[in-house]
Amino acid sequence: MANTWLPPAEFIATLPRATAYACLYFTDTHGRPLQLRAAFEPGVWQWPGGNMDPGETPWETAVRECREETGLVHEGEPRLLAAHFITDRGEQWPANHIGFIFDGGELSDEQIAAVVLDPTEHTEYRLRTLAEWEAEMNPRSFRRLVEVDRARRTGATLYLESGHDC
Repeated sequence: MANTWLPPAEFIATLPRATAYACLYFTDTHGRPLQLRAAFEPGVWQWPGGNMDPGETPWETAVRECREETGLVHEGEPRLLAAHFITDRGEQWPANHIGFIFDGGELSDEQIAAVVLDPTEHTEYRLRTLAEWEAEMNPRSFRRLVEVDRARRTGATLYLESGHDC
């Protein structure tokens, strides 16, 4: 079979679909991770972030979503803690999902007190030790939290994969 060159639009149509999200990972000055309880599913805890809009970079998404969801305006430089790949989950999410988890740094007590949640997205925020988070999270999400926290502490960048059941 001869190689056939396709125009870019036709070639792109043959590739797997993917969406992308980006978020910021914050801790307080005691190293306790900040997470937000999802309004759509109360058992889900998330970092400030969300899906990328057309034309946005992952970093722009993380900073925008953080501002929209918490009122916090992050002005630091981008430092990628982890890239997260989630496989196509069929009807639940019929595309691969690629995530970028950035280091948001440490929040002061004043910054934490200034958090204002968007109630359509999150019902509360909490700062907990990893041991305390383990009791509140499903095992897969907790493992991701532990790995991202370790990446933050060691300075390493992490690559994570999640399968169909996440």
